[in-house]
Amino acid sequence: MAIKSVYNKYFQKSKVFLYPLLGIKRGAMVIPSETYLAWDDTIKVEDMKLVCLYHPKQNDEYSLYENKILLKHNRLHDIRVIDNNNKLFIFDFSDLKDDWNHFINGRYSKLNSKIKGKIKGFFDVHSANYVYMSSYLYPDKYFEDYAECLNIEIEIISDVGELCSKPNLEKEKLLTEQIKLENKEIIN
Repeated sequence: MAIKSVYNKYFQKSKVFLYPLLGIKRGAMVIPSETYLAWDDTIKVEDMKLVCLYHPKQNDEYSLYENKILLKHNRLHDIRVIDNNNKLFIFDFSDLKDDWNHFINGRYSKLNSKIKGKIKGFFDVHSANYVYMSSYLYPDKYFEDYAECLNIEIEIISDVGELCSKPNLEKEKLLTEQIKLENKEIIN
């Protein structure tokens, strides 16, 4: 499938490049509402942690998922309860230092081939997301498509090399104040 348009809105890079590396299947019964690379002053990007924000429900489905999947995950580093509606599961990626640095610097094509396979394997092969992710991980195969979409010379695209922007570290940082504001809106 060819790329017909360039995706130009910001999306959480941690959610599409790192979350799939947890090995949790797409369509799981419980998913994080968002993922982050940092949290206030508690976790910094260089700590190589993926912060997943969950909204615990007082039901069997959530409890079962938390006990069977999240609490037993081999990358689980820490759990922080913010309040009754918000819980952080923090996963450690420090064993992937080189790949973490490639990710942070937007060099997705430089990621290890096994990691690329896990990322692509997370997405439905028939979806547009799969094609976009393929273009980000293997950009040289898509230079022509992007050059055509952007109406520029292919040499410009190939000189840049990457087809996806680097993570915006401000947008990839969870601020506890944001959670409190979200809860206030829910209550009001």
